[in-house]
Amino acid sequence: MSAHPTLASVIRSEWIKFRSVRSSILGVAITFVLTIGIGAIITASIRTHWTSHPEAHIGFDPVTTSLGGTLFAQFAVGVIGALIVTSEYSTGSIRATLAATPRRVEVALAKLAVLVVSLVLVSEAAVLITFLMGQAIYSGVVPTASLSNSSVLRAVLFGGLYLTLLGVVGMALGWLLRQSAACISVFTSLILVLPIVTFLLPSSWQNAISRFEPSTLGQSMESVSPPAHAFSAGTALLVLSLYAVVLMVAAVTVLTRRDA
Repeated sequence: MSAHPTLASVIRSEWIKFRSVRSSILGVAITFVLTIGIGAIITASIRTHWTSHPEAHIGFDPVTTSLGGTLFAQFAVGVIGALIVTSEYSTGSIRATLAATPRRVEVALAKLAVLVVSLVLVSEAAVLITFLMGQAIYSGVVPTASLSNSSVLRAVLFGGLYLTLLGVVGMALGWLLRQSAACISVFTSLILVLPIVTFLLPSSWQNAISRFEPSTLGQSMESVSPPAHAFSAGTALLVLSLYAVVLMVAAVTVLTRRDA
C-alpha cells in the first residue's frame, strides 16, 4: 500500500497549482493594483477639493480614506478564494486531486494555507503602501496620520486581515457551491446587496443588523474610530473571523460527505 501524502506535501502541491494558474496570479495582481490605485485616486481627489469643502473636515479620518481601495479589492479577493476551488470543479481536475489525497480535510487545509499566506502577504503590503502613499499625498494640505499611533497601526494591519478573511469566505463558498458564477453572485450579495436591503429596513432594525454585515465590519476594522452603532475594531475582527471559520467548517463537512 502506498503511503498517504503528508500535509506539507499537499501544501506544496497546492502552492504549485496556485502560482501556475493564470486566474490566481491575475487576481492577486488586481487586488494589489485596486488597493493602491483606487486609494491614490481617492486621496488625490480629497486633497484637490479639501479647501472647497470645509464641511468634510468634521470627523475626517485620514486612515479610512487612504484605504478606500479595499472597497474594490474586497471583490477581487473573494473571487480569488472561490476560483482556487471552483476552477478545479469546472475542469474536472478536482477528481484527480481528491484521488491523490484521500484525506479530503487535508486538501481543504492545504488550499486554505496557500490562500491565507498569499493574501496576508499581498494584502498587508498593498494596504501599507496605499496608506503611506495616501499620507504623502495629504501632506501639507490635509491632516495626516502616523503609524507611530497604535490605533493607526492597528487600522492598517486590520485592513489586510479584512481582505484575507474575505478571501477565506470566498473559498468556503467555493467548496459549498462549486460553481464560480454562483459563488461570485452570493459573495457580491453579501458585500454589496445586503447593505442596500438593510438600508430599506426601519432605522431601529438597521442599527441592529448592519453592524453584523461584512462591509460594516470592514469599516470598523479599518477605522481609528469605528462608525456609530458598529462593533469595535477588535470585536469586528472576531465576528468576521467567526464567519470565516463557520463557513469553512461547513465547507469541509460538505466536502467530506458528498461526491466530487
